[in-house]
Amino acid sequence: MAYETDRPEVVRATKARQGSWGRHIFWVLVISTVLAAIALLASWAINTPRLEGEGGQTRAAPTVAHQFSSPEPVAQQTSPLRP
Repeated sequence: MAYETDRPEVVRATKARQGSWGRHIFWVLVISTVLAAIALLASWAINTPRLEGEGGQTRAAPTVAHQFSSPEPVAQQTSPLRP
């Protein structure tokens, strides 16, 4: 039986909206970060052979590099700076 003097604790709105940080939140963040890193490394390891082939390189082989030619850059006239 509840008495009129047994009132629930009044908590301000700001305090009620704020979550509490406990150890469980810390472990969720740590474990999810570790799992994300493992997934990233696994994806990189799986795709490494595909990236080693032609087209996956970032620089051209010497035999292909000498065939590439670009036009000479066009000189641009600039106006002198006025004080």
